[in-house]
Amino acid sequence: MRLIFLLIFLSCIGLLGYAQYLQHVQGLLPCPLCVAQRVAYWLIGVTALIAFLHNPSLTGNRFYSIFIMFFAFLGGIVAARHAWLIRYPESFECGISPEEAFLNSLPIAEWWPGMFEANGDCANIDWEFLSLTIPDWSFLAFIILICIAFFPILKYRKNPNSKSI
Repeated sequence: MRLIFLLIFLSCIGLLGYAQYLQHVQGLLPCPLCVAQRVAYWLIGVTALIAFLHNPSLTGNRFYSIFIMFFAFLGGIVAARHAWLIRYPESFECGISPEEAFLNSLPIAEWWPGMFEANGDCANIDWEFLSLTIPDWSFLAFIILICIAFFPILKYRKNPNSKSI
């Protein structure tokens, strides 16, 4: 089970690293919804790292998996909302808003502004790959993380005294 948690942790680090590349090298500014997704990836990654280092029993593995799936579910909701806003920008204004001011005033944005400070517009389409936008890919990543984190919940230990037929 430890390798699953390590895989989840490294996946989150890779996704956040690519977000930093897009921001600092390609010049794409994160919007409030992007920052919320980054927070979800951080929560997933930290939970997976703790689970990897803790190396808990089966019950502990399930406990950590549930938290990872919960954070991934919340991140997936934000990513789906973001993808919807890109397709229908007239339905919602996202840019300099109370949400952006709130996110930028959080201690985490002051601690690491390059990662958690929201300055972009949620409706901009600045990057696409295979006709999918960043929130589309992020939504898929959250779904994959949920599926990977579900494995320890399904895992069971066989009783060493039982015999297979």
